[in-house]
Amino acid sequence: MSGPRDRAPVTIGPTTGARGWLALDDDELLFRIESLPPAHAHDDELTEVVCSERHFFIRQEAAKRIGDGERLKAFASDRHIGQILVRQMQREEDIDYLEGLLRESRHLEVKNAARVQLGRIRARLGLTGSAGAGVPGLDTAGTGSGGSSASGGAGRGRRERD
Repeated sequence: MSGPRDRAPVTIGPTTGARGWLALDDDELLFRIESLPPAHAHDDELTEVVCSERHFFIRQEAAKRIGDGERLKAFASDRHIGQILVRQMQREEDIDYLEGLLRESRHLEVKNAARVQLGRIRARLGLTGSAGAGVPGLDTAGTGSGGSSASGGAGRGRRERD
C-alpha cells in the first residue's frame, strides 16, 4: 500500500521561476482551464499543467481539456490522469491498449474505468464478450479469479452476425 512517502509532492500555487500558465495562482489557473472552449489551441499549456506538481484536481481538470488524447498516454500510470485517458478512448483500435491497462495498471480506479470503457466500445461495435474477457487474471465480473470469454479467450470477441 502506498503511503505519504510514495506520493509526489504537491505544490500549492506557482513555484519560484514558473512561467506561462504555471505562474498563475491555483484559482486563476483553474479558471483559465475551465474557461477554455471545446476547440482550443492550448494542449501544450495543458500538458505542462498535467506534468507539474500542482494539486491533482488542477492536473485532472487540465487533462480533461486536452484535445489530443494520445498526449495522456504518458500518464497512464497516474491514477487520476489514467482514468481520464481511459474515458477518452473510444475506437476499436483502443481495445488492445485498454486491455493492457486492465492487466498492468496498479490502480483500481484505472482498471475499473478501463473495464467500463471496454464494455462501451464492445457494445457500440457489436462485439461479444465483456470487458476483461480474455485478460489474464480478470474475470468478467472483475473479481480477478480468471474466467473465460465467449470468444475462447481471444479478448476482442466476435462480431455477431444477423
